[in-house]
Amino acid sequence: MTKKVWFQSAVGILLLLLIIKYFLEIKHIFYPIVVLLSAIFTPLLIGGVLFYITEPLQKFLEKRKFPRWASILTILVLLIGIVAGFVSFIWPMISTQLNNFIQALPSLMNELSKGTRYIIEQRENLPSQVQDAIETAINSIKDYAILTSKFLVDVIATIVSWAFVLILIPFFFIYMLKDHEKFAPRIYGLFSGQRKEWVAKTLKEVNDVLKNYIQGQMLISLILATIMYIGYLIIGLEFALLLVIFAFFMNIIPFIGPWIAFIPALIIGLLNDPIQAFWVCVVTLVAQQTDSNFITPNVMGKTLDIHPLTVITIILAGGNIAGFLGILLGVPFYAVVKVIVKNIYERRIEIRQAATKEI
Repeated sequence: MTKKVWFQSAVGILLLLLIIKYFLEIKHIFYPIVVLLSAIFTPLLIGGVLFYITEPLQKFLEKRKFPRWASILTILVLLIGIVAGFVSFIWPMISTQLNNFIQALPSLMNELSKGTRYIIEQRENLPSQVQDAIETAINSIKDYAILTSKFLVDVIATIVSWAFVLILIPFFFIYMLKDHEKFAPRIYGLFSGQRKEWVAKTLKEVNDVLKNYIQGQMLISLILATIMYIGYLIIGLEFALLLVIFAFFMNIIPFIGPWIAFIPALIIGLLNDPIQAFWVCVVTLVAQQTDSNFITPNVMGKTLDIHPLTVITIILAGGNIAGFLGILLGVPFYAVVKVIVKNIYERRIEIRQAATKEI
């Protein structure tokens, strides 16, 4: 009986639960380690994202006989140039729109309150199906508002601690650019034989999944933000740049992100002119259809091969567990775990088949 898969799985689950139970009872011992890891995690994460974004450029330069130090220096100069250009040209536009938005916020909130009251007052005079639709829409807007406000609180809290983060990011980023080929060998070098091959294969697949996901999502988000910005400028939507910057970060979140980005644009359009709200819907529809039919299939392909319902479940669970960070990291974390579990399963099948042949 002890060789049955269900028995081994049950024992494994019980051991895991016992480990978690004892860890929770002595968690105060590990508190300094948790604090240290949480302080390092954000700059390490941002450094890793920057590395995956710039890795294709580094490969391109080194194929053209650039030494490693020259490729790193070129990337750093380009990034500094991009930041300087952003501060010189784009930041003044953002600052102006942000000031205008803050000044207009009381008026916008007043108009939004009037519109909401009017809809609620008129709801009783409408058919039951329309009443149900309005109720659903109001609840959805409330949910999105709560979710968005939670995002903003998390983002603001993160920005406050960025002084420390900004110091560490360049160190992690440069270290990854310099020695990224050495990370995996240091890990699978601890093993030997078939285990070494399995660990090397798993690490390569994990790296490929993370690289394809980060590079793909950033490229998709940038293309979508560009399409939306052009559309918003054409229809004359106020605060277009602010809305597009918000949309850029939200579009990084699969499936749910674009709709979160759509809500504030729709509200601004409605408060300005219902016709403009219609055109906001058109711009969003064009951007989403372009993404679904052309951009994502060509950029991402079947990189993750995760069902949309699974993605939505992961995002919602990640948001409840770890807030904005959980929403951002839930899908890639799941993809990494999926690769590891798949390789463990395949390895067990290989071992079982080998044992059967020997018998």
